[in-house]
Amino acid sequence: MKLEIIRMSFESLLANKTRSFLSMLGIIIGVSTVIAVFAIGQGAQQAVDEQFQGLSANSIIVMSLRGKIESSKLETTDSKIIAENCPHISETTAVIQGSMAISFESEEGSFNVMGIESNYFEMSSINTNQGRLITIEDIENNERVAILGSSVVETLFFENDKIIGQNIKINGKMIEVIGTVEETGRSMGKNSLDDAIYLPNTTAEKSILGSTASIMIFTVADSVENVEIASKELVKTLREEHGLKDGQADDFKIMDAGAMVGAAQDSAKMMTFLLTSVAAIVLLVSGIGIMNVMFVTVAERTKEIGIAKAIGGKQGDILGQFLLESVILSTIGGLLGIIIGSLAIPILSKFDIMTVAFSWTGPIIGFCFSVIVGIFFGFYPALKASRLDPVDALRSE
Repeated sequence: MKLEIIRMSFESLLANKTRSFLSMLGIIIGVSTVIAVFAIGQGAQQAVDEQFQGLSANSIIVMSLRGKIESSKLETTDSKIIAENCPHISETTAVIQGSMAISFESEEGSFNVMGIESNYFEMSSINTNQGRLITIEDIENNERVAILGSSVVETLFFENDKIIGQNIKINGKMIEVIGTVEETGRSMGKNSLDDAIYLPNTTAEKSILGSTASIMIFTVADSVENVEIASKELVKTLREEHGLKDGQADDFKIMDAGAMVGAAQDSAKMMTFLLTSVAAIVLLVSGIGIMNVMFVTVAERTKEIGIAKAIGGKQGDILGQFLLESVILSTIGGLLGIIIGSLAIPILSKFDIMTVAFSWTGPIIGFCFSVIVGIFFGFYPALKASRLDPVDALRSE
């Protein structure tokens, strides 16, 4: 009898293919959306990890607030002052940066120019793959030399094997290329480190970027436990150096690695939550659609139900058949949704629309939710069908 109920359920759904497909469509879209949502969330999490992978847990970053506070006095020389006056700071390095047009022969592009100190690459865990690093002598002598990020090399030198020793033009000035760095996949704020050109900070400040560039000072506390103490020392030292009086706002901003990673992760989680809510609403609406279709099905098959009851069909059999039809619709819709959602992930990755990464959480939650929707919204129409009086049902036509 159970096999007969399953057979009849499939026959009923196949008899109305268009209606069955339209009923499943909402489930398909909903489950696909759930999978895409979790893929986006997982991708955002990976992007956060990649962005901050070069920072140790005890990193503290000082940033200028130019554009918000006119009197901002943060300078690259503050890096040395911090090192001398903050006992719980073990390392410091200053960076001055800005976007500039860079050209080499007929190739050109806009890239992030970063003026750095000689210890920047070591502190940032960035490795060179050609040439040499910027030295203290380069900085002291304001040498016009540069190290190129991987994306800059691809843009300017994609058909040129000889890179070291070539001269690129920045802001109308010729700069000699002395090295290139490996691809990092990381960012500093909105700028990719692979799109960066690294110069001695004295050269960048005096000859290339000028006073309009933004300044960042990377520091490392002597231990994770002393990050808070080191941050207070930084604030005190910089306020005294900048001559800020009590009650005056800081003309700089301090963020530690933990706070930055936490804020980025919270943003990623919030985005995932909001998108998941949208997907849940889609599934809810599709469930209501299934319920309406089942009500229509019950109304159309009232006489069939009456005949089945008249020849001995039990209430449980009628309930089981109609409920099974609803579950079949939602299950098949869920499986199709998993296929479509999973296929969409590599497509999004290929077009580099956003960072996505497959997560099994999406398919599992999406499929379970689709089955629950089928049971929940299919139960009442099935119950109504099973309670029809056989005499009234046979009189329906």
